[in-house]
Amino acid sequence: MNVEAAGLMGAAGAAPVRPAVPPPRPTRRNLLFDALLALALAVAATAYAVSAGVGRSYLLVEGVERARTGADTWPGAVVPALLVTLPLAVRRRYPLAVLWVVLGAGALAPDGEARIVFFSLVVAVHSAIAYGPYRAATLAGLPLALLVLASIGDAGVPAVPERYVPLLVLLPLAMASYGMRTWRARADERQTRMVELERERAAESRRAAEHERARIARELHDVVTHHVSVMVIQAGAARTVLDAAPAQTREALLAIEAGGRAAMTELRHAMGLLTMNAGDDVGAVSADTATAPPPGLDQVAELVGRVRASGLSVELTVTGARRQMPAGIDLTAYRVVQEALTNTMKHAAGAHAAVTIAYGDADLGVEVTDTGGAPSARAATGAGLGLLGLRERLDVYGATLRNGPAPEGGYRVAALIPLLPLETT
Repeated sequence: MNVEAAGLMGAAGAAPVRPAVPPPRPTRRNLLFDALLALALAVAATAYAVSAGVGRSYLLVEGVERARTGADTWPGAVVPALLVTLPLAVRRRYPLAVLWVVLGAGALAPDGEARIVFFSLVVAVHSAIAYGPYRAATLAGLPLALLVLASIGDAGVPAVPERYVPLLVLLPLAMASYGMRTWRARADERQTRMVELERERAAESRRAAEHERARIARELHDVVTHHVSVMVIQAGAARTVLDAAPAQTREALLAIEAGGRAAMTELRHAMGLLTMNAGDDVGAVSADTATAPPPGLDQVAELVGRVRASGLSVELTVTGARRQMPAGIDLTAYRVVQEALTNTMKHAAGAHAAVTIAYGDADLGVEVTDTGGAPSARAATGAGLGLLGLRERLDVYGATLRNGPAPEGGYRVAALIPLLPLETT
């Protein structure tokens, strides 16, 4: 037995006790309409039962007068009329219970109330099918409804007087037209909402793409600018002492090689992160290139060493207890030092720089100062995007960046990055 067949058998067997679908939640307007409908039918049914009277009466069917039996007493005529109409007030909340109550009351109703039972059963059956959560029990009630109608009176289903035919035609037509109009209005509203959501989704995608492009631009700027600046300075120094000092030339070339390797490592890491989910082939390549962790504060000493090898005097000071930090904050702090030292090499050739990293309980301070100097030949190539990118990086973590002339001369770049307080035992 497959799963679908088992599910169907389970649904059929458990339908009377387990809802097949969630029951609807009627609104206040629905409940008010049902109450008014039940009240109107109850008043009409009571008036009809009273007019039909008690005892034996006669009904003219196809020109033949047929006898029909009424109730023995007035309560016997009115009570069934009320039982088949008043429960309709809760037909949306308890559709199956209303159907069975109307069926039971209809079976007890006298023959003269066949028309009342017929209209009430039509409403009850519709409600059970439209709102009932129990399918099997609802389907089982349909044959019983036919039996009840057939057992009431010799005429079976009562004939509709000709004066009611226009009402019975126009009323369903009006209700169908109103339903169609409501459906179209809701469909248009859903379509408009879908268009707005699609427009908002497209705008959000564009903003995300712009942010991603800006992030990529900042990362590539930080990597390329620093390493290329060091390599250019080293190449210029090697060219200057090429004939006079071969040993210094060799050191400069080794520094250029080391800077190039470091740049390639960081570029591979950046490209690997960007392409690791682009496809199977690309992902296979990027998995190898992205294995190296991004640079952090633990590599600042190596960074300072490369800058010092390029001819810039740099002093590194670390205060406070080193602590583990999120990778994003670690990389951002490293980029602050890298960008500040790159600007010093470009704008203050021959200066002395000082890098200070201060680990605090609730924040991390990164400061780079220099004593000032003459701008290098590449100073005019800068566009000020490095510090702007740093501010955007730091804004993500609620950090602040201050840059400008130092009080004792030269230039100062200082960042303060908030951290989670250290846990104490």
